Amino acid sequence: MGRVSKEQMERNRDNIIKASSELFRERGLDGVSVSDIMAAVGLTHGGFYGHFGSKDELESLACQHAFDNTSKIISAHGIATFDALIDDYLSPLHRDNAGTGCTVTALASDILRKPPEKPVRKAYINGVKKMAERLAAVQENTHADAPSDRHLVQMAVLTGALILSRATEGDELSDRLLTAARNYLHENMND
Repeated sequence: MGRVSKEQMERNRDNIIKASSELFRERGLDGVSVSDIMAAVGLTHGGFYGHFGSKDELESLACQHAFDNTSKIISAHGIATFDALIDDYLSPLHRDNAGTGCTVTALASDILRKPPEKPVRKAYINGVKKMAERLAAVQENTHADAPSDRHLVQMAVLTGALILSRATEGDELSDRLLTAARNYLHENMND
């Protein structure tokens, strides 16, 4: 078997990070094994440690990738107003696609169970802060350095409604949670 070029190694590493960021959001950090991740990109389990020192390292990189990817999606979807963000975020489409959706909601319960020294916690906290800054920026049409308490409440309503609607998917309550939160934010939190 021939050696893999440096460029191919970098592509493989990027593919592993991308695939794991989706798998972690779909199934949770502890619901995905190294074998699952490597199989998803067509590589063997043994090759994992040629790219990463540990699963902990990959979790942190995948979390960061997921948050970065969310920023790109917001830009690609042309979400330039808070109203548009509310409607996109609290949609059945977003609810039904956790693997490509919000990292905050997908990983919240996993992160709270990780010890404070795990690198994924720092990546997650930084991502939550950036999400709050984006919420402020889309409303102020500027780069916001520090979100206000109002922006934090908006984020809590958005993420809480999405988490609950995913947890109750299949029941009429799921859609009602999305609609109620959407209506509340449009009517009460959008100045």
